[in-house]
Amino acid sequence: MAEIKILDYVPQLKNYIGDTNRKPWEILSDIDSVIEKKLRELGDEYNIKDKVAIHKDAIVEANVIFKGPVIINKKCFVAANCYFRSGVILGADVTIGPSCEIKTSIILDGSTIAHMNYVGDSIVGSDVNLEGGAVIANHFNEYISDQDKIIKVMAGDELISTGVIKFGALIGDNSKLGANSVTSPGTILKPGSIIGRLELIKQH
Repeated sequence: MAEIKILDYVPQLKNYIGDTNRKPWEILSDIDSVIEKKLRELGDEYNIKDKVAIHKDAIVEANVIFKGPVIINKKCFVAANCYFRSGVILGADVTIGPSCEIKTSIILDGSTIAHMNYVGDSIVGSDVNLEGGAVIANHFNEYISDQDKIIKVMAGDELISTGVIKFGALIGDNSKLGANSVTSPGTILKPGSIIGRLELIKQH
């Protein structure tokens, strides 16, 4: 069976979680326990309350909702009216623009999620940029049966089943997603990928 070697896409992930030998959707399925373990290891440079850790160098504007567990690392900027839920890690120097929703995701160093974006059940590499309105979809709402909703991904030329019904994308380092683009559930993007504005990515 073809393999997805996650560190070929997002090498900095090893700085934030212990086990990078698992598949992306396996990591995300276990994200709550991963973050809760990390919370116990954080030092006094973080403000920690209700399973939410925010580095003292980070800036969080008004009306942001955090539903833990969440870790916001140093030099992050989170603009007003954002919503974080179901397990989120932001690496260092990440920018989340106004009115974004981030759910069950890891976003690595130097990345920017511009404004009015949705990122669901995904691992986003370093120095990735999502322009306004870009969506990383995580669920096949259009299908009726649970069997049809199970997400498949392309690994090389092989289609493999994730066994889960919620997985958004693995976005490699230095990728760019244009305004109002959409990645379908199960998208795998190599480092340096460019997605045009209004483009839909459906890999199978």
